[in-house]
Amino acid sequence: MALSLMRVAVALSFMQHGTDKLFGFPDFGGSPDALTLPLGILEFGGGGLVALGLFTRPIAFILSGQMAVAYWWVHAPGSFYPMANGGEGALLYCFAFLYLAAAGGGPWSLDILRGRE
Repeated sequence: MALSLMRVAVALSFMQHGTDKLFGFPDFGGSPDALTLPLGILEFGGGGLVALGLFTRPIAFILSGQMAVAYWWVHAPGSFYPMANGGEGALLYCFAFLYLAAAGGGPWSLDILRGRE
């Protein structure tokens, strides 16, 4: 049960990054670029699928990779330390999604109903 609750909380929090990129809400003040649309789709759509517990393992693996790339490309060049480079969120999402990729969606997931867990 705790795994399912964590999955939903992480995914719904992550979806906010996608809603900002796709719909401008809530506005975090980021400037759009060529990656805004594909990243927004991954964050909103992938986060939604993980929240539902549908295709949890493969989607969480992809999102973990996205956050690893975000950390190393965006945050790590600023400083070695996550506290100093602002990359704590990316780092935590990376490992939370990596855990979900390994553990699955938990007992309250659509994957369980599909018999795929």
